[in-house]
Amino acid sequence: MQTISENRCFGGVQGVYSHASEATGTDMTFGLYLPPAASDGPVPVLWYLSGLTCTHENAMVKAGAQAHAAQHGLALIFPDTSPRGEGVADDAAYDLGQGAGFYVNATEAPWAPHFRMWDYVAEDLPSLVFENFPLDRDRQAITGHSMGGHGALTLAMGLKERFRSVSAFSPICHPKQSDWGRKQLTAYLGENEDLWAPHDATLMMRREGFEGPVLIDTGTDDQFGDLLKTESLAQAMAERRQAGSLRLQPGYDHSYFFVSTFMGDHVRFHAEALGG
Repeated sequence: MQTISENRCFGGVQGVYSHASEATGTDMTFGLYLPPAASDGPVPVLWYLSGLTCTHENAMVKAGAQAHAAQHGLALIFPDTSPRGEGVADDAAYDLGQGAGFYVNATEAPWAPHFRMWDYVAEDLPSLVFENFPLDRDRQAITGHSMGGHGALTLAMGLKERFRSVSAFSPICHPKQSDWGRKQLTAYLGENEDLWAPHDATLMMRREGFEGPVLIDTGTDDQFGDLLKTESLAQAMAERRQAGSLRLQPGYDHSYFFVSTFMGDHVRFHAEALGG
């Protein structure tokens, strides 16, 4: 692991690090914020998964999460959204390839050699950070925005007992029925739609649900609302009697202005679940 930068931030440290990933076979970069409480011992962890076109940096700089995390004593981890670099497949479209890993393990050419973002977030990066930083493995939560909200929800439901709470900002809720999903899941996983189910939050909610608390915020003026399929997840939560809150925020769009507005609510929500 290499340190790219470390900056003092709300009494803690915002770091950026790179490492050779076994999952992707590439060098990966991530951000990690340690609150002041980390100087006294391991702290709870909130994972933040970013959306299409993003790197580790977008949420780290724009979401305004560090002040809230410092107040509640939580660490923040900001992974990248895909493998990158020479020899890594890409596509001219913004919503496929580099910056658009969709948090799945690709099985199809040309993506399969490097696009293993499920394994990266679920196994590879956790092994590294828990070995090298004062983080409490037993107290983890996860959140994300858009494509990252899709990843947060599916990872939370797919990794039983890993996360105590899950939240999402304007998540892609039903990719099997959306152009933000069908294109990518076909490219990465192939034509067999049965293989898509573990990566569709609505289908996962119907089948698995989540034992901890759930919080979802989406803006009523989200310019990508038709692609998110929020109503499908809301129906699945209601049918399952899933404990949680799905809030439609009047006048807000898909941007980081929306995310930063409600970030305090989400960090506090996770802090309560984590005992932070």
